[in-house]
Amino acid sequence: MKFLKYFLFIILGIVALVLLLGLILPKDFHAGSEIVINKPRQEVFDYVKYIKNQHKFDAWSRKDPNITQAYEGNDGTVGFIYTWESKKVGDGKQVITHIEDGKKVAMDLFFNGSDDANKSYMLVEEAGQDQSKISWVIDGSMPYPWNVMTLFFDMNDDFKTGLTNLKEILEKQ
Repeated sequence: MKFLKYFLFIILGIVALVLLLGLILPKDFHAGSEIVINKPRQEVFDYVKYIKNQHKFDAWSRKDPNITQAYEGNDGTVGFIYTWESKKVGDGKQVITHIEDGKKVAMDLFFNGSDDANKSYMLVEEAGQDQSKISWVIDGSMPYPWNVMTLFFDMNDDFKTGLTNLKEILEKQ
């Protein structure tokens, strides 16, 4: 009985700590990475503007080979929608919201049925002769108390892995 009492106090203490941390930690987040790819800017852009190509390089699709994917509309155009379901990486929806040809693709991402859009983009810039710098960024928010999860994983690593995979794919072509 005494063990149960201490166990209960420990559990309540952990819950209280998580709730307190959630109040202190920011709810907004920013993550991303960039890399230089030895290919011309337009060639890199023409590959990343198609959302169907993302599963070939993003870190999340590679974590779950059983991810279910669905598409609506014309890929590479404003309004194109990509949805996914995954037991390992969660569910979500991605919508192309803006395209600046040869330079930028902007997207809204919705995670796990949320109506709150996280803003993301891929920006491709010249980095030298037949070289491109690509930045992949997301800005969003995590509701309380889930914002505590930012302490346990760094999304920057996932973006860096994805861009490293993208570099490998494009430089082999």
